[in-house]
Amino acid sequence: MPTEPDTGYNPNLGRKFIFVTGGVMSGLGKGITAASTGRLLSNAGFDVTAVKIDPYLNVDAGTMNPYQHGEVYVLKDGGEVDLDLGNYERFLGVDMTSDHNVTTGKTYQHVIEKERAGDYLGKTVQIIPHITDDIKRRVREAAEGTDVCLVEVGGTVGDIESMPYLEALRQFAHEEDEEDILFMHVTLVPDSKNGEQKTKPTQHSVKELRSIGLQPDILIGRNQNRLDIDTKEKIALFCDVPTEAVFSNPDVDDIYHVPLMVEEEGLDEYVMQRLGLGDEALPEGERDNRWRDLVTRNREGSVDIALVGKYDLEDAYMSVREALKHAGIETGVEVNVHWVDSDEMRDHHTERLESADGIVVPGGFGSRGTRGKIAAIRYARENDIPFLGLCLGFQMAVVEYARNVLGWEDAHSAELDPGTTHPVIDLLPDQYDLEDMGGTMRLGAHDTDIEPGTLAHRVYGADTCTERHRHRYEVNPEYFSELESGALTFSGKSGNRMEIVELGDHPYFLGTQFHPEYRSRPDRASPPFVGLVEAILEQTEEVTEVEA
Repeated sequence: MPTEPDTGYNPNLGRKFIFVTGGVMSGLGKGITAASTGRLLSNAGFDVTAVKIDPYLNVDAGTMNPYQHGEVYVLKDGGEVDLDLGNYERFLGVDMTSDHNVTTGKTYQHVIEKERAGDYLGKTVQIIPHITDDIKRRVREAAEGTDVCLVEVGGTVGDIESMPYLEALRQFAHEEDEEDILFMHVTLVPDSKNGEQKTKPTQHSVKELRSIGLQPDILIGRNQNRLDIDTKEKIALFCDVPTEAVFSNPDVDDIYHVPLMVEEEGLDEYVMQRLGLGDEALPEGERDNRWRDLVTRNREGSVDIALVGKYDLEDAYMSVREALKHAGIETGVEVNVHWVDSDEMRDHHTERLESADGIVVPGGFGSRGTRGKIAAIRYARENDIPFLGLCLGFQMAVVEYARNVLGWEDAHSAELDPGTTHPVIDLLPDQYDLEDMGGTMRLGAHDTDIEPGTLAHRVYGADTCTERHRHRYEVNPEYFSELESGALTFSGKSGNRMEIVELGDHPYFLGTQFHPEYRSRPDRASPPFVGLVEAILEQTEEVTEVEA
């Protein structure tokens, strides 16, 4: 398709592209499938990156409710993005930027701003070519300098919100050589009551995709079990792809086993063959096997950790759960995470928490559930239960100490109780005059100086750490000296900002204003999470010795 010069689109950036779409229903695991493919290509020696396309009108994910859309993941540059970017970072072992998340709000905002500035020289601004060219520009710029770029299109084929993106992909295919672009379509292959694998939903999904000019090169069927060969042949026949291009992606107990599963199916070899990368790939015997070694590592014993939060949705705390899993990999134990609803903690927190070996209070916003979180923190402090507080969990640990140790009964965060006479947590100084909510918090990677000889210093093994932030409130400087008059210590600071809190008379009581879970990886577990699990194991060993 001819490209109008006034869109600023350069069709020559990037090298190889894999576009991943989904059909039948959302939530099938397109992101995990794409990330697993990228992991295998990375193992074969290629430099891989990813782009997540989100068709919603939000500029970014920062103002979205985690209960509806899962957690808001924060990148090093402060981008608030979809949780799939977290999976890409964990699977690919790379740090991404906000440029790797394309949204309708971001795209339309940019085009409209250019129109208002007169950049289009009086021409009529339209979906084609202005919006589609901006979409293609964003994808190509994010892919620049890499061997392969995976592009996941959120939603389901047929959604009205996705149409400009699918049209952009159609144009993309027209601009590229056949061996430089690959379309991967993930669909549901449900079982009938008699156990038959039904292909009709996949057929309809592919028909919808082809009606807008896109022909999938690879089909991946999601089912509890592997697809039967008869099922694969039927899908291939009715969807016009070779049988060897139909792959199974059955359910597994651990998402980190998905790369191993699709590798057994031969997906990586087919992708490399189809993209003309076979000769450039490392020989099988020289490929990176660290991922397989990590995720199949034997675990001895288990620990039970209570995750105390207000969102009854696993995806709302995905990075926290994954960071705990990573800590289990590093320490060689199975970490069992038990959900505790902080809304129901007022009268029953003791019995809910007494079976836990450790307690984690994650971040969040708003007053709902904070009483339960404070109760859980008090339980952990008074009963020597290893504790980790993250962002709001850090702040509520300060509030709990101020109330129950220093005796300031109404101590609170000014965010949650504007009338408190002891606002130990208050608004950041640079936040007072802000009007917009989106993208205006303290976001992204910032350095923290760690006090030598403290628990935090032992955990990180360094004088500084760099972690990602997402908060608008912090510890009030007016209360620093009084808060530190006893066992509580602010062991990590960034200028006049308190970043890490700990208790000197406790086996493991650590709170961080930042979110260490965002930088945790299967092969690089987050130090505060490793420290939590190690403290639990140390306590368990001490109990065992006493009983013996």
